[in-house]
Amino acid sequence: MVLCKELRESLRERRTLFSALLLGPVFVPALFALMLNLMIRHGSSEAEAPLEVAVSHAERAPNLVSQLDQHGIGVVRVDYDDRAARAAVQSRRHSLVLLIPELYARQLDSAAPAPLLLYADSSDGSDEQGRARLRAVLSQYNSGLARLRLLARGIDPLVLSPIALQDVDVATPASRSVLALGMLSYLLLLTMFTGGLYLAIDATAGERERGSLEPLLTVPVPRAQLIYGKIAAACAFMLLSLTLTVTAIALVLSHVGLERFGMSANFGPATALAAIGCCAPLAPLGAALMTIVAASTRTYREAQTYVGLMLFVPTFPLIFASAIGLKPSTALMAVPCLSQHFLITSLLRAEPIPGAYLALSIGSTLVLGALLIALAGRLYRREALLG
Repeated sequence: MVLCKELRESLRERRTLFSALLLGPVFVPALFALMLNLMIRHGSSEAEAPLEVAVSHAERAPNLVSQLDQHGIGVVRVDYDDRAARAAVQSRRHSLVLLIPELYARQLDSAAPAPLLLYADSSDGSDEQGRARLRAVLSQYNSGLARLRLLARGIDPLVLSPIALQDVDVATPASRSVLALGMLSYLLLLTMFTGGLYLAIDATAGERERGSLEPLLTVPVPRAQLIYGKIAAACAFMLLSLTLTVTAIALVLSHVGLERFGMSANFGPATALAAIGCCAPLAPLGAALMTIVAASTRTYREAQTYVGLMLFVPTFPLIFASAIGLKPSTALMAVPCLSQHFLITSLLRAEPIPGAYLALSIGSTLVLGALLIALAGRLYRREALLG
């Protein structure tokens, strides 16, 4: 009865409908799609964009300049000394400056290491791919010269390569997609919690500020049942928001085009349902936690502030997991939110999930949620709840 009443009243509340039906299911997938499209376009443009390098005193190394031209690297001939080259990079006039010293040709003719100075700004991440491309070409040119020197002396160049290391990439297209979809679990959890935000606040702070809490507590129903009904209503809205968000993201990923980068979004109907199932146990925990925080405040505005800040607390483990590279383990699978992150990541990578990990994640989350629900019921029996 309480659940039906809360659901009926919440459907008339614009803020609740906005947070549960629009903020998560519409805006977050749209933002996610925009980020993916921008990342894909930026990656494509960087890979296809011509690279220009300012070469100072190019006349001192005509063969090297020719090698750069053959690999599609545009050469801008300049006449910089050390100070001018530094200034050109720092002022963003050129992103890369290759300075060929005067003794380059003399050292090269004498079979001694010929110096080259490459000026770049390591703090500018946008030029990282260009620097790597230029270094690869210079390394290839260097290796070619070394082989020619050995052949001129009658030595097989393979003598200097006792080990032939070959990289074998065992990543699948689905597992590579995690590089682009690493924030998906964070977005799903955040939107699910946001879906029950206003309903959880209204359960105590809203009722108290409207003056309807005291008459509600006089009805011949145990107070604990009242708060349990309100928490159940918040859970319903959180699950609704989660379901709509997962559905929207599944539709978005089917049209993004990760295949251009050798990736495939493993987020079909079966994976989407599994993701909902992994996150669903967090609904009682989140609803109870938000209700407890709201019950500890005095005004509706204060409840909005503290509950809004509290939304980020369950997602802190995800930040640490990304920062220090945590891997799933038995102990970590008992940590709510973090275990859901690991489960969703495994789903995206199309990896089998150990039954023990799944049971530990669901069990620990539900147990903690039940404890918080019981604590919320105790708070609701206190007379101080009326303010």
